[in-house]
Amino acid sequence: MDVTRELCRHNLPTCLRICAGTDGSVTHLLELVTAKQVTVETQEQRVIEADAGIAELLSVSPGEPVNERIVLLRAGDVVYVHARSLASLERMPLGVEEDLMRANIPIGRIMQKHAIESRRDIGEIEILKSDLFGGDCMVLSRKYRIIHDQKTLLWINEKFPIDDRWDV
Repeated sequence: MDVTRELCRHNLPTCLRICAGTDGSVTHLLELVTAKQVTVETQEQRVIEADAGIAELLSVSPGEPVNERIVLLRAGDVVYVHARSLASLERMPLGVEEDLMRANIPIGRIMQKHAIESRRDIGEIEILKSDLFGGDCMVLSRKYRIIHDQKTLLWINEKFPIDDRWDV
């Protein structure tokens, strides 16, 4: 997928295009564009067994333990991102699982703290209608994998509201 072309074909605020198009930390970019510390508000976190769909997303065997986490990323009082992550617990490097289970640490900060070398492969970007941000609004949804040691460590779906909160 040509991420740049896909994002530029929509009339999106520049800051949203930058955050949704990065192959790095969204948390770090949000802090730069808002000049505020980003906090994580965990809505749900649990360990589940990978069903066939999740096993395919993470390239693991069905039944393997997976951490599912749903969070909101806030800068000040403003929610900028709704994110669902699936993480293979058996592939987590030493120490990372504990931080991931703490729930309120952004994944980018966890990766940085543990010096995890990785890459992000964006697989899908689409515009959808959603009620995740209070009332129906359009959102940009992106799905990507964080790859470590040539294996999928995490699968993430981030949704960004398409509205004036990006006019920072």
